Amino acid sequence: MIRARTIKAVAALVAGAMLAGQAQPQAQRPRNAGSGNIVIQERPIPFMPATKALFDGYVREGKMPGIVAAFGTGNLPTRFVSAGRIATDPTAAAASPDTLWRVYSMTKPVTAMAAMILVEEGKISLDQPISDFLPAFRKMRVQLDPNTMQSRPATQPITVRNLLTHTAGLGYNIITKGPLLKEYERLGILPAAINAGVEPQMRRVRPPTLQEFAGRVATLPLIADPGTKWSYSIGLDVMGAVIEKASGMPFDQFVQTRLFVPLDMRSSYWTVPAGETSRLATNYTFLGDSLVPVDPAATSVYLARPSFPYGGAGLVTSARDYDRFLRMLADGGALDGVRVMKPETVRLAMSNLLPAGVTFGGVGGGTGGTDASVPMGYGAGGSVYLADGPGGVPSKGTYGWGGAAGTVAFVDPAKRIRGTIMVNYFPADRWPVREEAVRAFGRDLALLAGR
Repeated sequence: MIRARTIKAVAALVAGAMLAGQAQPQAQRPRNAGSGNIVIQERPIPFMPATKALFDGYVREGKMPGIVAAFGTGNLPTRFVSAGRIATDPTAAAASPDTLWRVYSMTKPVTAMAAMILVEEGKISLDQPISDFLPAFRKMRVQLDPNTMQSRPATQPITVRNLLTHTAGLGYNIITKGPLLKEYERLGILPAAINAGVEPQMRRVRPPTLQEFAGRVATLPLIADPGTKWSYSIGLDVMGAVIEKASGMPFDQFVQTRLFVPLDMRSSYWTVPAGETSRLATNYTFLGDSLVPVDPAATSVYLARPSFPYGGAGLVTSARDYDRFLRMLADGGALDGVRVMKPETVRLAMSNLLPAGVTFGGVGGGTGGTDASVPMGYGAGGSVYLADGPGGVPSKGTYGWGGAAGTVAFVDPAKRIRGTIMVNYFPADRWPVREEAVRAFGRDLALLAGR
């Protein structure tokens, strides 16, 4: 959990958290569906009284400057609910479906689905050693004890499956302790952006390329043998380096070409263009009960190109764009007549991919994860419900993940329900937004069903 006491402490704690893991929308932009220039016109969004009242209350009580949610059911138009502004400044723009938010670990499902496209094409396989693409990982070692750097040879290689499910034995600065954490910091294995004040120091130690990043990771011992333990990690960042090698193009270019362009996700960036700054929300943390800017939009670190694209925590996107990504998953890999993945690939990606004998018990909400209140497994970059939730919601098979600044997204393929919630503040679990918003959405769904 992040509990900042001073501005200096905020920077340190934010670094730790991030390196882990009005009901009226703006006018719909014309969309090219890729097979006939289909233009979807803006349609009225049904009023969602419970969700709107909840969001208005958050803003009125000063819990956050603004919030946006996108909820979808079947083939009906997405319902957007917004409240407040993109910053505490009273002149700041209203939060909207096209506001840009730092989604941190919600980048992981995007990277994972990019990898699954390559699995579908036979360019990689789930149980293939990543050393086939990154030879430096051929002879990994495992730490004997968290208090020492002494190590032994790993009993098995790291596979693609291990990277996708956090079972590779890799560390994360929000998880790793002791001397291994110090080595992560010394080698700059810190794949995330915090703010413009901290970034120069991080760039001095961070590798300048994704391949060099992966190479440095390979020099350090693992915390466990691959395939034996779930531990939140930089696995999806290393997965980006595998995608580069397997696809023959830069990781971010592959994601842009194979996901963002065909899904018409025009507001998803590793670097926010200068001309889009006015849409970028400011990121905050709490000092007591006061909101303090951590990454002001006007000087955001996301306006500068990162050292390399961070596959685990690097994206800025909008509620509208992330909803399109989720709708593709809910619809079995296609959207607006454009197919990016086969239905069987999507089903596989959102199934429990954990190695035999490995379980997932949840991870703290402050890291962008989820608590396992019902039996859960882990799929490609996100958790998977192994049984129905309370009252049957969410359904068994629901897939999703969250971000360190409070964002969350899920897709329930059985009921064809999906949801994205966008806020930007630390810690992510300062308020029970994820739980309360989903409950409010459920009440609104019941109301709509009764009409």
